[in-house]
Amino acid sequence: MPTNLPPEAQEAERRWRAATTPEEKVTTLEEFLRLIPKHKGTDHLRADLRRKLSKLKSAAQARKKTGRVVSPYHIDPEGAGQVAVIGPPNVGKSALVDALTNATPEVSPAPYTTWGPTPGMMYHENVQIQLIDTPPLNPEYVEPEMMNLLRRVDLILLVLDLQADPFDQLEASLALLEQYRLVPLYLVEDYRDQERIQFVLLQVLVNKCDDDEDQEDFDVFCELLGADECPMLPVSATTGRGLDALKRSVYERLEVMRIYSKAPGQEPDLGSPFVMERGGTVEEFARKIHLDFYRNLKSARVWGHGVHDGQLVGRDHVLHDEDIVELRT
Repeated sequence: MPTNLPPEAQEAERRWRAATTPEEKVTTLEEFLRLIPKHKGTDHLRADLRRKLSKLKSAAQARKKTGRVVSPYHIDPEGAGQVAVIGPPNVGKSALVDALTNATPEVSPAPYTTWGPTPGMMYHENVQIQLIDTPPLNPEYVEPEMMNLLRRVDLILLVLDLQADPFDQLEASLALLEQYRLVPLYLVEDYRDQERIQFVLLQVLVNKCDDDEDQEDFDVFCELLGADECPMLPVSATTGRGLDALKRSVYERLEVMRIYSKAPGQEPDLGSPFVMERGGTVEEFARKIHLDFYRNLKSARVWGHGVHDGQLVGRDHVLHDEDIVELRT
């Protein structure tokens, strides 16, 4: 929010952010809107808040009709994995999601443009992965439902701004997550003796690494940080630098594999793979296709890794990424 708001508007904003029900949020947000001075400097802010108010009124009306609230943070997983994109204000988080997916998050240089989670699908080769843009991390207030979302996803992408003190951004973001008992998996040894900690898979993205000169700054940042175990990638939502490497990294960290099906006497369908966890077997693949295949499966022929083409294998044969499988019943 603009820092030049009058004290009464700042207090109204605090009450709005602390509200917990749709009805309370509507009331406090209407008050906040009334107290914001009307001039060109606040046009964008007031427009954003009016859109937010409209959504909150719809949610409040739905609550009256159904008797219960459906949180916008309850997003059904789709694709090969569910990935949350988080970060401080103005690091280019929404711009990255916009560049990587079919989602249309609002992208703006103004802080706190993203008000709620926005899912979209990212394609890596012929696999879809769900990315969820989230509101910026704010040490003053974080939606509890957002932290619940971070507990459920398969991977968290923490975005930093290379041009705006990434050291402080990283430290503040990890400290905020720790307040909610969420700790990156790479820090497991530092927290092993603490109770009620949930370790999460986290990848750090250092955005605005637009060219070779910025790459040098990124290398210096990593060297000064001295944390080889902290997984970091330089990316640029503006130029597209590093985005292909990011897609590959996300796919690999999800630890999934693509398996193609083949009917006897026909060519395999290479456009629509089945996505499985790494280490899955022929039996698990058959169950994924149809329960009847699983029940009646006798053997399978496999083309791919560690076998000769069309090799006959049993139900417990371990499959590998991009194997082709012909089930026999």
